[in-house]
Amino acid sequence: MSLPTTEHLRLSLEGGVLTVLFDRPEVRNAMSLKTVSELDATFDAIADRRDVRVVVLRGAGGHFCAGGDIKDMAAARGKPLGEDGKDALWEVNRRFGAIITKVDRAPQAVVALCEGAVLGGGFGVACVSDVTLTAANAKFGLPETGLGIPPAQIAPFLVRRLGLSQARRLAVTGGRFDGHQAVAIGLAHAVAEPGEALDALLASTLKQILRCAPGAVATTKRLMNDVGRVELETLLDGAAESFAVAARGPEGMEGMMAFMQKREPNWPGGSEA
Repeated sequence: MSLPTTEHLRLSLEGGVLTVLFDRPEVRNAMSLKTVSELDATFDAIADRRDVRVVVLRGAGGHFCAGGDIKDMAAARGKPLGEDGKDALWEVNRRFGAIITKVDRAPQAVVALCEGAVLGGGFGVACVSDVTLTAANAKFGLPETGLGIPPAQIAPFLVRRLGLSQARRLAVTGGRFDGHQAVAIGLAHAVAEPGEALDALLASTLKQILRCAPGAVATTKRLMNDVGRVELETLLDGAAESFAVAARGPEGMEGMMAFMQKREPNWPGGSEA
């Protein structure tokens, strides 16, 4: 089971951590359609891999992601309606919504490391990551409304992450702020100075994540994502079934044994394949 060949992403897997580097520094890692396709293929490739424990999303050249690629949008604007009546701009926009949903629902822990520009679509990716770490001098923003368009695909994720009041404030002001403010409003979870301090913060976060069982992480994320989408009693019935399966399974047995033996757990399937 190999990772896809990519041009706009740089992929590296080591010790259960897959680093996905947005690699278009000349445009501050603006997300092209090709980037979206490669990200989609990457998350498909790891969907059933428990040896991939964590996905770290970050950008090359000192920037996370400056949003969508304007050239792709301009090209779509010049196309006629398709035979199904769909606008090419609809297709471009909706494809981004599909990939951000896939990142949101990934069974692995997803960590966003935000530096430099974190705008538009990049802002959305930060909103769906399980842990968002930021440099103090990162520049977050929602430039869409200033360009005459809505942040259409990321708006629901903004509301879920920040609450309606903060999301609306950011939408009507263009939402410009730094890493410290990102933590203050709940978008990011921790902030550090860029460079060694930020790398150390990432390393300590990964150490904490890797202590957790990969199957338990995947199940917990699924249960949390079902809140609001599944009737509560049905959700809790399913959660009890998931708990029983996990407690009787190899992860549950290893976790309890490690606790009693006062040692670190050795999770089944947790090593790199």
